[in-house]
Amino acid sequence: MIDEARGGIDYDACGEGPTVVLVPGSCSTGAAWRPVIAAWNGRFRCVTTSLLGYGGTAERRTAGDPSISHEADMLESVVRAAGGGVHLVGHSFGGLVALAVALRKRASLASLVVMEAPAAELLRDRGEVEHYRAFRQMTAGYFASFADGNPEAIADMVDFYGGAGRFASWPQRVRDYVVETTPVNILDWASAYGFPLSAAALAAIDIPVLVVRGGASHSAVQRANALLAECVKGAALATVDGAAHFMIATHADQVADLISGHVQEVESSHHAMRRAVHAR
Repeated sequence: MIDEARGGIDYDACGEGPTVVLVPGSCSTGAAWRPVIAAWNGRFRCVTTSLLGYGGTAERRTAGDPSISHEADMLESVVRAAGGGVHLVGHSFGGLVALAVALRKRASLASLVVMEAPAAELLRDRGEVEHYRAFRQMTAGYFASFADGNPEAIADMVDFYGGAGRFASWPQRVRDYVVETTPVNILDWASAYGFPLSAAALAAIDIPVLVVRGGASHSAVQRANALLAECVKGAALATVDGAAHFMIATHADQVADLISGHVQEVESSHHAMRRAVHAR
C-alpha cells in the first residue's frame, strides 16, 4: 500500500526487468492482471494498483466533484513509487486514467498502452454521433434502472462491453463485487464524461503509444479506440481477434504478447539512443 493523507492506494510489485505499471478498469482490482502477469513468467517488474474506490484504494471523488484529475493524482503517486520511467498500461476506465496521466505530463513515462478505453468524449469531439449515442443510451438506461432499485442494473453495462449474457456467466463472487461497487462505477462514468478528450489534446502526447481493442467488442468501443490511435502521433493500433472487452482475462496470452512486444521495442530504441549518445 501507499499511504497518503487523502487515503491509501493499492500497490504491489513482482518480477524483474523493465517496470510495467498495470491499471485495471472499473469494478476490479490489480488482481485482474494476474493472467497477463503469469504469461510473462517474470520477464518484467510488474506493478499493480486499483482505481479509486476499488480494493484498498480510497475514494477521493464525490458526486459534486468526480473529476478524472483525482484518479490521475493517485496514479501518478503509483508511478513515482515505482521509480518513474515506467511503461503505463491501462485497461478500460484504467486506460482513460492512464491517458489523463500522459496528457498531464507530471509523471515519468517510457510508453503508454491503452486497452479498450471508454473514450466516449473523443467520439463526440470527432462527430461520431451514433457511436457516442450508444455509450450515452447504455449508461442512461443503467443509471435509471439502478435508481429504480434494481441491484443488478450494472449487468447492462457488463453485457454492453462483453456481449449478451456476460454478467450472468461470471462466478457469483465476481457478480457480487461488481454489484457492490455500482455506486463507484457510476462515479467512473461521471469522470469519463467530464474528461474533455479531444484530437487536439491527444496530439500533444509525445511518447510511444499502443492502443489495443477487441475484434468482438461493441462497435462504439472499437471506433473510440481506433480514433485514439489516429489522434496520437505515431501510435499503433492492434486488434485482438475474437476478443471482447474483458480480454485481459479471456485472451491473456495474446494481450501479454502485444504488451511485451511494445515494451521490448521501446526498450530497444532507448538502448540504441543511449549507445549513440555515448559513441559521440
